[in-house]
Amino acid sequence: MIVTVTLNPCIDKSSKVEKMKPESKLRCAEVVHEPGGGGINVSKALKKLDTASFALFPAGGHNGAMLQSLLKKDGLLHHAVNTEVETRENWIVLETSTNNQFRFTFPGLSVEEKAIVALIDDIKAFAPTYIVASGSLPPGLPPYFYGLIVKTANALGAKCIVDTSGEALEALRGRNAFLIKPNIGELCKLLGKDYIDKADVPHAARQVLHDGFAEMAAVSMGPLGAWLVTKSEQFFAPAPEVPKRSTVGAGDSMVAGITYMLQKGGNLLDAISMGVACGSAATMNEGSQLFNAEDAFRLYHEVRQNV
Repeated sequence: MIVTVTLNPCIDKSSKVEKMKPESKLRCAEVVHEPGGGGINVSKALKKLDTASFALFPAGGHNGAMLQSLLKKDGLLHHAVNTEVETRENWIVLETSTNNQFRFTFPGLSVEEKAIVALIDDIKAFAPTYIVASGSLPPGLPPYFYGLIVKTANALGAKCIVDTSGEALEALRGRNAFLIKPNIGELCKLLGKDYIDKADVPHAARQVLHDGFAEMAAVSMGPLGAWLVTKSEQFFAPAPEVPKRSTVGAGDSMVAGITYMLQKGGNLLDAISMGVACGSAATMNEGSQLFNAEDAFRLYHEVRQNV
């Protein structure tokens, strides 16, 4: 069983407008509501790959109820811990005249710590083999909470994949997750460097692994592709050229592709190839629709040949 954990879920609201103009009334297209947040996006992506997962998250208020309703409508297994605060929302607006995308991401309200602790305790009831903890932390929550999820996973014998940033990522030092997914900028911050040459990424990632962050690191290089690095191996998967319409959910799609292949028993080369394929396929769709499975599998074979 794969369990995804989203500590700061949201409702993603997307629309289109011909041109963004200041001080003007903008005539937008119909609003599309979708369940969002790191781990929830991973669950949505896994479902597209015909792989079941259970999404765990805190939820409250009108948006929290809508979030659960949308997940139920999409047929996604989920468990929500009720909170006393309103679940946040994000806005994505596509400017059709330029194909530029504007992403308005809001922090949300502080979630009571006891709700997050209860959520982490609930993980144990699912006896997961993989735990994917992804996304930002709610305001006011200490950065060590992802470390608690890793500790819970290790106690259960589960493999914990963490995709976060900032202090929450830095707090994973010595926690020994199974896999982390920093981009090259986040990798620089973990090592206290202003710049890392692309050719030096495997060596830099290995330093992070020796600092106890994880057993392996998938380092996203944006449109170039991604590295998957362990203490003894490294693979680079180049990103295929695709028409880009939206970057929303591309990182979560990458995590889903890696998780999908690993839980199927694929090797590391297969895993990073599928991760890059899913991430690239996600950029081909508008809004937060993630990817089409047909595109992901087609791109996987293309990426796999070029690793």
